[in-house]
Amino acid sequence: METGAYPIEVRDVKKSFGSQQVLKNVGLKVKHGQTVSVLGKSGTGKSVLLKLIIGLQKPDSGTIEVDGKNVPYLQIEALNALRKKVGFLFQQAALYDSLTVRENVEFPLVRHTKMSPQERKQRSEALLRDVGMEEDLDKMPSQISGGMQKRVGLARALALEPEILLLDEPTSGLDPITAAEIGKLILDIKKKRATSAIVVTHDVRAASMFSDRMVLLHEGKIIAEGTLEELQSNKNNFVKQFLDHEPGGAHV
Repeated sequence: METGAYPIEVRDVKKSFGSQQVLKNVGLKVKHGQTVSVLGKSGTGKSVLLKLIIGLQKPDSGTIEVDGKNVPYLQIEALNALRKKVGFLFQQAALYDSLTVRENVEFPLVRHTKMSPQERKQRSEALLRDVGMEEDLDKMPSQISGGMQKRVGLARALALEPEILLLDEPTSGLDPITAAEIGKLILDIKKKRATSAIVVTHDVRAASMFSDRMVLLHEGKIIAEGTLEELQSNKNNFVKQFLDHEPGGAHV
């Protein structure tokens, strides 16, 4: 990681799909070792922002720098090299149905390292132990719950020891207890690995557990940012409405 630079810096980013403007001059900086949660209603462009940061989509205008590289202008070889430094957890975990839990975690190690089979086995087992899945190594994704799939997806995202994590709705669709467990897991990873992370979520309770800072996206713009306490004291009507109606927002 380039010393002194923000690991992630988004400046004045705009993105439209047809006539629908999804992001309007969005700016966001993440410091080294910091976890920033992007909150907002469904369909407000949170996941689009992650896809722009990882280079799956291109902005209409603006700058997106990851590890000091301007992502939209990278050639595919440089973009793929950068992606090896970034762990990505997809919203639905996106595990490979035909691979076991262990094989899913080993997959990026097979593709991107020269580890021996024994080294891959040891690395995948250590990662799965870290996320509490050491008893389910040989199960197929269809044999484990949604919360367990998120844990495996998180282990896979950590396989290449990334310096940056992008997590898309890590607690969505989970019961409150499992969501809290995933939130604690993200906090433990943050403390253990000092990664820089952006977490897209609408779960205020979970976000308050692991975030250094939260930003609230509404109608394509960031309308508030700060700690949970700072958001709770914000006088904007939408901010108050969002916190009152989302899990844990008003009473954390």
